[in-house]
Order: sequence, then C-alpha cells, then structure tokens
Amino acid sequence: MLINDFYSCHESVHADNELSCRIVFNEEHAIFEGHFPGQPVVPGVCMMEIVKELLQSQFGKSLMLHEARNVKFLQFVTPGMEPSVHIKWKENEASLDVTASMRQGEATLFKLDGSFGTVIF
Repeated sequence: MLINDFYSCHESVHADNELSCRIVFNEEHAIFEGHFPGQPVVPGVCMMEIVKELLQSQFGKSLMLHEARNVKFLQFVTPGMEPSVHIKWKENEASLDVTASMRQGEATLFKLDGSFGTVIF
C-alpha cells in the first residue's frame, strides 16, 4: 500500500457514493528517485493505485481494478503538488462502477472510468 508512505489523504469529505480529499505526496519517497532522476513525477500506475486505496478505505475490503474503460493522464503530477482526488461510484452486484479524477486547481491531471471488484483468493 502507498497510503501513509508515498502519499497521505487530507481534508477528506464523504457523501453518498462520493469521496474527495487532498493528496500530499512524500517528496522524499524512493519512487521519485527512479521516476525520474532530477525531474520527479508521480507514476500513472500510482495514481490508479491511489484511487483503489481510497475506495478500499471507504469499503473496508480489498479491491482490484477489473476493467479500465477510459484512463487519461493529462498532465504531469509532481511531488510538490497537492491535488484533489474526487471519486464517484455506483454499486452493482459484483462490482463498483467508478469515475475518478485528480485535479490541481482548475486543471484536470488524471481521469479514470472503470470498475473495481473484491479480491477473491
């Protein structure tokens, strides 16, 4: 898990089928040493993981991305940014249909439209 190590969630707001919070990155995290040296950016896969982990904290169970219908990385996210993450979901029988975005002010940095389901071992 990346939460409370790579990033932390602040000013969290929960409503019916929605979650919003401000993300603060750990600028000293080892991920930034390799992605990319001298010009660190948040890896796209980490943005997707943030959405998953925030959903997991909301539902109290392990989730997995089952389908990514639309994923867009629109701008670089750097360690000094404190973007807001907004997640909406609709519960179905076996999954959560999710739309998520990461924004910095008025700029959209990342968008995800997909479905998450429980992890079955």
